[in-house]
Amino acid sequence: MVDASLQSIQSTTRLFTAYAVNPKNLHFEHQEKDEKVILFLREAFITLVPAFLLAFIMVFVPPVIFPFFIKLFSPTVQIPVGYIVVGTIFWYVGTFGVLFSRLLYWFFNIFILTDQRIIDIDFINLLYKDVAETQLSRVQDISYNAKGIFATMFDYGDVMIQTAGEVPNFTFESVPKPSQVVDIISDHAKLRAKSIKE
Repeated sequence: MVDASLQSIQSTTRLFTAYAVNPKNLHFEHQEKDEKVILFLREAFITLVPAFLLAFIMVFVPPVIFPFFIKLFSPTVQIPVGYIVVGTIFWYVGTFGVLFSRLLYWFFNIFILTDQRIIDIDFINLLYKDVAETQLSRVQDISYNAKGIFATMFDYGDVMIQTAGEVPNFTFESVPKPSQVVDIISDHAKLRAKSIKE
C-alpha cells in the first residue's frame, strides 16, 4: 500500500517550503488531536519567477522611460519636479504592491493531506480565505497534468481530486512532484477506506 520509503521520510518545513512529506512540527487550525499531517504543499517556487521578472522590469521603468516622456513633452508642457518625484514614488509603491500580493497569494495558498482528510486553503486577500476539506474515504479519482516545458523541466503540475463530498472537485495548482502527490493521496485514501470498512 503506502510506500515504505515515503513513510520513513520526515521533512523539515521552512518558510518557503513547497513540498513536505510527513512534516515535523507542522500544525494547522482545526487539526484533530490524533490527526497526523502526511503531506504539505504549496505552488512550486518556480511559479514566482514571472512575478519577480515583472518587478525587476518595473524597477527600471522610472529611470529609463520617465526621462524619455519628459523630453517628449517638455517643449509643450512644463512638468514640475515634485510631480516627477511623487509619480516615481507611486510607481515603486505599486511595483512593491504587485510583488507583495503575489508572494502573499503563494505563501498562504496551502494544500494539506492528513491521515483523515484533504484540506485546501485558498487565500483570496488579506480579509478573506476559503477553506475546503473532504474526508479521505470520499476520494473517488485522482489525476494530474503538467502543461508546458517549464512544468516538465521543473516537475510541477496540477493535481485534480474528484470526491463524493459536498465539494466535488479539488485542484492543487502547480504543486511540485505531482506524480508522487497522486501516489501518496491514492495510497492513503485506500488505507482510510479499508480502515473504515473494518
